[in-house]
Amino acid sequence: MAKAVQKIKLSSSRDIPFNKLVLAQSNVRRIKAGISIENLAEDIARRSLLQSLNVRAVLDADGQETGMFEVPAGGRRYRALELLVKQKRLAKTGPVPCIVTDADTEISAEEDSLAENVHRVALHPLDQFRAFQTLREQRKSEEEIAAIFFVSVGVVKQRLRLAAVSAKLLDVYADDGMSLEQLMAFSVTADHARQEQVWENVNRSGYDEPYQIRRVLTERAVQASDKRARFVGVSAYEAAGGNVLRDLFEEDGGGWLEDIALLERLVAEKLRSEAETIAAEGWKWIEVAPSFPYGYDHGLRRLESEPADLTVEEQASLDALQAEYTALQEKYEDADEIPDDVDTRLGELEQALAAFEERPHVFDAEAIPHAGVFVSIDTDGMLHVARGYVRREDEATFGATTAAEPDTETGAATSGTNDGVQGVPPARSSVIIMASERPHAEEEDDDAIRPLPDRLVAELTAHRTLALQDAVAAHPHVAMTALLHKLCVDAFHRAYGPGCLEAGVRHVQLSAQAPELKESASARSIAARYDAWKADVPADEAALWDWLVALDDASRFALLAHCISGGVNALVEKVDRHDGPGITAHGLQRRLDQVDRLARAVGLDMVEAGWRPTVDNYLGRVTKGRILDAVREARGESSAQLIDHLKKSEMAKEAERLLEGAGWLPEPLRLATISLASDSLDSPAESLPEFLAGDDEGESADADEGERLPPVAAE
Repeated sequence: MAKAVQKIKLSSSRDIPFNKLVLAQSNVRRIKAGISIENLAEDIARRSLLQSLNVRAVLDADGQETGMFEVPAGGRRYRALELLVKQKRLAKTGPVPCIVTDADTEISAEEDSLAENVHRVALHPLDQFRAFQTLREQRKSEEEIAAIFFVSVGVVKQRLRLAAVSAKLLDVYADDGMSLEQLMAFSVTADHARQEQVWENVNRSGYDEPYQIRRVLTERAVQASDKRARFVGVSAYEAAGGNVLRDLFEEDGGGWLEDIALLERLVAEKLRSEAETIAAEGWKWIEVAPSFPYGYDHGLRRLESEPADLTVEEQASLDALQAEYTALQEKYEDADEIPDDVDTRLGELEQALAAFEERPHVFDAEAIPHAGVFVSIDTDGMLHVARGYVRREDEATFGATTAAEPDTETGAATSGTNDGVQGVPPARSSVIIMASERPHAEEEDDDAIRPLPDRLVAELTAHRTLALQDAVAAHPHVAMTALLHKLCVDAFHRAYGPGCLEAGVRHVQLSAQAPELKESASARSIAARYDAWKADVPADEAALWDWLVALDDASRFALLAHCISGGVNALVEKVDRHDGPGITAHGLQRRLDQVDRLARAVGLDMVEAGWRPTVDNYLGRVTKGRILDAVREARGESSAQLIDHLKKSEMAKEAERLLEGAGWLPEPLRLATISLASDSLDSPAESLPEFLAGDDEGESADADEGERLPPVAAE
């Protein structure tokens, strides 16, 4: 006969007055964790007690019930109820739902306390995300949800953002196929199709770190820190219907602007509007672009101008600001640490004083109708206006107008042109020229190692040219040696051309250059040095001579170095093998030998000069084989293997990250280990550097290879 299964008897439940309850010493929880007692009390006050207390009868010495009950499990709930009683929000005798364990049970109170806490399973994060979403759908605000669960509004927004990720990815996360950090990375965008596409790609490749997911999701967007975004303003972009990708879990610098076409249209519209305002000043032409290349004003004459006079009120304000700034500097000159409020005030004063220095300049009204303006955006996203440039073709009319004798009866200038009246802008409108967008080279996935594209080499060596010019200007004695070397070659080798002194420096024009060249550290240094000397050098030639005579030797050397540096040419150009006007292989090798000698003399290091390999300036312009060689050389074979399976676009981006801080340079930017004598050349193929060797007629790895660059008028 089968034995009957003994039925389980559950502990009884009853309401016990609070004043009959005491906290047991057998409660295993000793360390504070989770929600505070205060917040728990508020939650109980709002929704009552959701879970009963586990209690046992207190027995006297004879084993009889005393009418009191101890609480071994539910200590935090008991303390919350105790707080409500102290606040007189709960009566002392208020009934408390309790589960009463038999006093004669073999199970200890400590075991009950431990079991209640150990057997508790925390809510899966996804369930929490979805619960928050359900509450939101029930028309509870984010602030209300935050108040209910005693979390910040930011936490609620994060949870809601995670709940809004693609349902397919949420299922993957629920099945432990994705980490919470990976899911957080996908929340950057609300495009479910894009989320699923990226997950499929990264999951297949194994290249699925959260930062990599974020980068891929935002690669088609523009960061809010971009100068174009700062110029337009994120709010204006959003008002125009643009979407901003935001990361609620990482510092995102303001997010990413997703609609690039809209951003560029807004930039163009705002620039044109600014240009139309400037056109009212009477300029002949206005060129407009988000940025202009380095040397954009080469060959143009800059009109002389003077800063606008300050009004009495402006002068008084300037004096007050300067006095306050000087007083603060003197007060804290010897202090080890400047207070934060003082440091902030000094920054404000510096900005205010800089505004006075950068006030508009006044130009000759007769010259304005013959000159133009460049309108662009500076690196800080502010409007940059460069006024007063005269083109060569306008010099004739400009000279005729300014040389005309004024009519004694009317006071008007008489000339062969009818561009304007003296002191009055011409009636005709300024011609506004919007710059076209630079075309991008098509992607090339060929793995073959081929010679670097001509244009890329020219762009790289343009960087080196500027860096070397800057370095020479900082080494006056080297500059003097370079000049004397040139003069000695002219005097003793008879390798000179026509002229009065038979010596001179022609400034190098960088016909091929990367967009970022203008903003490089070398370009900024050269521009700042030029502006500093320009402010001191007299415009009159007679006065200039006297000024030079009065200069001390140190200033002379510094000025000489600056002037010489502009003629330094480290460009690698396409060799002309057919006796054309371009540079020969012999001439190019001679130039490169001299460049290496000069670079060694000034201690040029292109890494210290600020050049870094990026997708735009190198990695996206060469074959996959060269990308892998760069990573392999800089970081080792293991790093190269991490990316060798990627498509070229992805490989270039990851290579940029891997090469960060490695100090790696492509061949055209390196200092040659051995300099070959130019007179020992046997053939062009043998004489040229390795990165230029190869079949000139072969296919290029880049769309711009084979492009014939115009010869540079400097050597």
